[in-house]
Amino acid sequence: MYIIEMRNITKKFPGIIANDDITLQLKKGEIHALLGENGAGKSTLMGVLFGLYKPEQGNIFKDEKEVNISGPNDANILGIGMVHQHFKLVHNFTVLENIVLGVETTSNGILQMKNAKEKILALSKKYGFDIDIDEEIRNISVGMQQRVEILKMLYRDNEILIFDEPTAVLTPQEIDALMKTMKDMAAEGKSILFITHKLDEIMQVADRCSVLRKGKMIGTVDVSSTTKEDLSEMMVGRKVILSLEKNEAKPGDTILEIKNLNQRGKLDESGKDKLKNISFTVKAGEILCIAGIEGNGQTDLVYALTGLSPIDSGEIIMENKDISKSTIRKRTESGIAHIPEDRHKHGLVLDYSLGYNLILQNYYTKPFQKVGFLKRLAISEHARKLIKRFDIRSGQGEDTPARNMSGGNQQKIIIAREIDCDPKLLVAVQPTRGLDVGAIEYIHRQLLAQRDSGKAVLLISLELEEVMNVADRILVMYEGEIVADVNPKEVTFQELGLYMSGAKRDEVGA
Repeated sequence: MYIIEMRNITKKFPGIIANDDITLQLKKGEIHALLGENGAGKSTLMGVLFGLYKPEQGNIFKDEKEVNISGPNDANILGIGMVHQHFKLVHNFTVLENIVLGVETTSNGILQMKNAKEKILALSKKYGFDIDIDEEIRNISVGMQQRVEILKMLYRDNEILIFDEPTAVLTPQEIDALMKTMKDMAAEGKSILFITHKLDEIMQVADRCSVLRKGKMIGTVDVSSTTKEDLSEMMVGRKVILSLEKNEAKPGDTILEIKNLNQRGKLDESGKDKLKNISFTVKAGEILCIAGIEGNGQTDLVYALTGLSPIDSGEIIMENKDISKSTIRKRTESGIAHIPEDRHKHGLVLDYSLGYNLILQNYYTKPFQKVGFLKRLAISEHARKLIKRFDIRSGQGEDTPARNMSGGNQQKIIIAREIDCDPKLLVAVQPTRGLDVGAIEYIHRQLLAQRDSGKAVLLISLELEEVMNVADRILVMYEGEIVADVNPKEVTFQELGLYMSGAKRDEVGA
């Protein structure tokens, strides 16, 4: 008997069949992984189950009875909850207010929070969530925000839990904690659908795995009797090299030099300095990776480097020229390309087409405009070339609104645009976040190609495996300082973890 059965689900969008006659079956108390490339239809299928989309055909059964789910409220009534890839939280509400939102208890029009607070604190203690329920969402880390989303489901007593790429924004420590939480939930009889592209996580926690490719169901396998190589081949339809092969780096001239960079915190925050006396160099022909637990200054460093926020003191020198006070455009024109951490906030204009997003950095240059008017044919031709080169998938080609594309393909737009600018320095912040194994392999090769062509690459990543595989040199940041400068060939995962948690530090020079 299945607690949830989705039979022959078909869901179409303009120009694309997102789900093509898919049948998915979830057993009670199991962790069922849903694996597939970007745009394979995973999030769409879960959107159908959660009531976000109405399928053109197919039926959904809960406990062998057919149900009609016309919206998220229907899903919640049936005990189905969902943690979305991009969290659905109100940033100026507290943790407590976000959790009860939509299921508030009132008396004479006044919110009654006492019982809710007791229940949430009990759930938080049970699952080891150390969280301040009176803190506003905007003041807590991304990892903590995810815990709020999970508590929202538990507070509503949901028994079927959907996690959409739940580890895409978490640190290694937070991922381990989430995996344990998921196992504990399954042991209690909750049923979990787990969308992911990370094969290690599937092998670690899933009982079964269903694989989608280009909107079709390829098959369902027992995880205990399969391998990562088998799963990756099912997912992309070819053998994938899971370990990165690369030549020795040949560092050349210094492209970027950061000298004694300082950035003070605001009075309404913790009061601690965001960046403390940061100094390092990035050379042509090397990939320098900055590792660290989220919230330890990496984002502030990137904002300072790319011009998104000012610095209080220090110098940013690009090819012997001080650009500390230059505009963002001047920095771009000096040869800095930026793959941002938040693709929606800083990487794309979601309501623009794919083609327009591909020229955001150079729309004002001669190939794409004449006397202030955009040259649409030139833009379309340029877009088609990059779509082919970077395998960007969309329903309507270059005319597809960026908003309507999968997260992975949105990321590919940014990577295509930035690399196409032929930069001297590529600043890549979480470039493979949310991407599948085939796309990760491709992006890593792109980073290596930049390095091998004599470009400098500054990679900021929370993925320790990515850091160890891709980097030629690793800097570790902790509380706004660089606490280690290590060689990936000589350092262990455990040692990196000690540096990242502040338990160990080296005396680091420029």
